[in-house]
Amino acid sequence: MKTEKFIIEGKTATLYHASEEGSPLIVLNTYEGGGKDVLETAGELDSKDFSLLCVGDLNWDHDMAPWNCPPLSPQDTPFTGGADAYLKLLVEKILPEGLGRLSGTPSHISIAGYSLAGLFAIYTLYQTDVFARAASMSGSLWFPDFKEYVLSHDMKRKPDRLYFSLGDREARTRNSYLKSVQENTEWIAAYYREAGVDVTFEMNPGNHFKQAAKRSAKGILAIV
Repeated sequence: MKTEKFIIEGKTATLYHASEEGSPLIVLNTYEGGGKDVLETAGELDSKDFSLLCVGDLNWDHDMAPWNCPPLSPQDTPFTGGADAYLKLLVEKILPEGLGRLSGTPSHISIAGYSLAGLFAIYTLYQTDVFARAASMSGSLWFPDFKEYVLSHDMKRKPDRLYFSLGDREARTRNSYLKSVQENTEWIAAYYREAGVDVTFEMNPGNHFKQAAKRSAKGILAIV
C-alpha cells in the first residue's frame, strides 16, 4: 500500500492510498500514532477498499473540543474549545493536500474518530458539508450541552450514514460528566434515526480504553 506523510502547521498527516481509484476517503483524527494499527485491523475484518487520512500531533483537549469545558478531574487539563479553528485548517489545508495526492476523486469523503475525536466527527457535520458520513467510536458525547446543541442546530448536510459505538462499562463511573455518555449517545443516535438517517449503534464489551483500534476499524468499515 502506498503511504505518504506531510506536515501542515504542526499537524502530521499520514495518507494510506486505496488499491482502487475512486474509493472512499476516510479522515481519522488520532490521539497518537499514524493509524496503521487501525488500518491493519480493518483489513483483518473486511476487504473493503478505502483511503485513510490520519491526522496526528493534535492539541487534543483544544483541537477536538467544540467549546470550553472544565477538567474532568483536578489532575486533568481543561477543554479549551478549538474545534472550529482546527476544522478550518483541516478543511482548507490538510484535506486538499491529501486529495491532491490521490489518484481520481473519492466516491465520498467521510470522517471518523475515537473518544473526543468521535465528538468532533459529529460536530463537524454542523459546521461543514464536506463529510458525507461519520463514525463516532466511544465518542465523548457526554460533553456538556452537546445533546442540547444537536437538538437546536441543523446539520450542513444530511449524512448518508452514521455509526456510533460505546463500551458497555463506559457509563459506570462516578464522574458527573462521563456517566451520561451512554444515555446521551443512545438519545443522539435515536434522534438522527428518527430524522431519517441510516444509523448504526453498537455496544462493545469493556471500558473506554478496550480494543480502541478494533472499535475504530469497525466504525470506519461501517461508513465505507
